[in-house]
Amino acid sequence: MKNQEHEEERKRRENHINEQVEAETMAASAATDGVAATALRSVIQRVHQAAERSSRPPDRIRIVAVSKTKPVSVIRQVYEAGHRCFGENYVQEIVEKAAQLPDDLEWHFIGNLQSNKVKPLLAGVPNLAMVESVDNEKIAGRLNRMVETMGRKPLKVLVQVNTSGEESKSGVEPSGCLELVKHVSQNCPNLEFCGLMTIGMPDYTSTPENFKTLAKCRSEVCKALGIPEEQCDLSMGMSGDFELAVRNTLLLA
Repeated sequence: MKNQEHEEERKRRENHINEQVEAETMAASAATDGVAATALRSVIQRVHQAAERSSRPPDRIRIVAVSKTKPVSVIRQVYEAGHRCFGENYVQEIVEKAAQLPDDLEWHFIGNLQSNKVKPLLAGVPNLAMVESVDNEKIAGRLNRMVETMGRKPLKVLVQVNTSGEESKSGVEPSGCLELVKHVSQNCPNLEFCGLMTIGMPDYTSTPENFKTLAKCRSEVCKALGIPEEQCDLSMGMSGDFELAVRNTLLLA
């Protein structure tokens, strides 16, 4: 009898511990998710403030929430807070996440894209809204052919420019930007050229110059194509320098 009572007491304690651990885990998850939603609201507020200081309309600025390495639970919380535009760097990661999240997310691929990864990317992410990292004619051609083969609507793309001159970074050199843009616009009917993208240096020391270089590239592109600059987005600015990018039309946060 005593052994039975002892066993029942042991089970009650185990159940209590399990329930406590589960509750603590759920609380920790909720805290993490809450932090993500709060961070989003903070970024939006800072963007609006920077826009006001620059006399820019906030609705012309799009925030791409870079979610690489972040769990689906955190992305879902930001989604439930009202955000829809997310950026990923790796094909396998974006494919896995897209399968677990709502179809109305707007996925942007912002990492270096290899030719052999184009098909898995397009096939695995039906709601892929944009590829921001087109940096050579080969990858542009591969995207163009696969979009047509798979019967997708024209894919929005940005041409990535290496404005910092770092060998470790992807992107066409500023001097080759216009030629690549012309190739996309004239020879890739299944791609929709939407603008330019750059990634600044990690320490932000040359951020203003990077931004000026990209803005200069846009001016040259728009003049050559005969389009207004408002039709050529600039994707630039990260967590540490996005206020400096607010004067442009597209940013990464």
